[in-house]
Amino acid sequence: MQSLIRLFITLLLTAVLVIISGNIVLLGQTAELRLAQVQPPTQAMTPKAAIERLFTSKQIQTDWFTPTFLAQIPVSTQEVIESLKTALGAYQGVQEVGEDYLIIFDRGSVPTKIVLDASGRISGLLFEAPRAKLSSLNEAIAQFKTLPGKVSLLVLEDNQERAALNATTPLAVGSAFKLAVLEALKGEIASGKRSWSDVVELQPNWKSLPSGILQNWPDGSRLTVETLAALMISQSDNTATDSLIYWMGKAPIEAVALRNRPFLTTRELFLLKSDQNEALLKRYRAGNEAQRRTVLDEVNKLPPPELTAIGSSPKALDVEWFFTAQELCSLIDKVSDLPLMSINPGVARAKDWQRVAFKGGSEPGVLNLTTWLLAKSGKRYCVAATWNQDKALDEAGFMSLYGGVLEILK
Repeated sequence: MQSLIRLFITLLLTAVLVIISGNIVLLGQTAELRLAQVQPPTQAMTPKAAIERLFTSKQIQTDWFTPTFLAQIPVSTQEVIESLKTALGAYQGVQEVGEDYLIIFDRGSVPTKIVLDASGRISGLLFEAPRAKLSSLNEAIAQFKTLPGKVSLLVLEDNQERAALNATTPLAVGSAFKLAVLEALKGEIASGKRSWSDVVELQPNWKSLPSGILQNWPDGSRLTVETLAALMISQSDNTATDSLIYWMGKAPIEAVALRNRPFLTTRELFLLKSDQNEALLKRYRAGNEAQRRTVLDEVNKLPPPELTAIGSSPKALDVEWFFTAQELCSLIDKVSDLPLMSINPGVARAKDWQRVAFKGGSEPGVLNLTTWLLAKSGKRYCVAATWNQDKALDEAGFMSLYGGVLEILK
């Protein structure tokens, strides 16, 4: 993800970027933000006042931040704040919520965590997923309808439809396809063909592009199937995903994702959409299933894709993974019991629910968020939303609408 919101809330991605004590961690994926371990500042500047200053000042000053924060933050805080204002309207104020804060805007709010050093400078700052102000699910549907391009939304309560918009229309869903890989894997394990403890050796021709970490690991690294699956879902690790697909074979996955034949690996997708492989892409788009499989045989003989050869604009959105909102809710329901599904809660705030399972996905022009939720009341929900457009997407606006739907349900 290349946009500002992608740098703070990855979906395919789907983690929140935090700068704490000079370290970048992924909240909900590989670490927790433990504010209780940070000594409170001794100066007059309070965390609430520091947040208010960020949103009320015409120009943000670098001396409000620690040097390590400034050195590692990938975009300017000014840009991120402006993007939030664009998505949610004018700033209204800050509310304290326990040890955290809620920034209020005209059209929504943003849960926020902040850490100050002893001099009152910001050393840690986290903006969680924004939430639009919505009075009802009908209002949510109305606002989703205003988005350009193709949009779908499905809200289920105890498997009964509460709200739907184009819920049976197949759309490109990015890394949310990994739910199908996980369901197929779960089935293979249930049948006795595979085991969570099976060990897989990382092969060089399985390596893909980020998101994830395994593309940088040594060839031959040994990982259990459970570790690969956890990385695939929690960090949307593309190399972990492709390793499972190549190791397991595509047939079990195509059996649960009939529309997606041949089933693409992320490596194949990146290579097809590489600027260097236009001829292969053209043949693939024009071919039938058998011809496409022949093209993929050629693709898999190519060296790994280069990140510099992947553009930042929507390209060939017909070459993707296609699922309806109904199918996504069915998929996530079938794997929601797996502990690895709750490592990364995505847009939902885990403390608002008994249990959260999440997978999202994106590429330029594609955005999906799919969440399974067990409420404190005992009710079960699924919320799946997808947006496709051959132009850049307003990710902050989409996420805020989605967050507003979750607020209505909790």
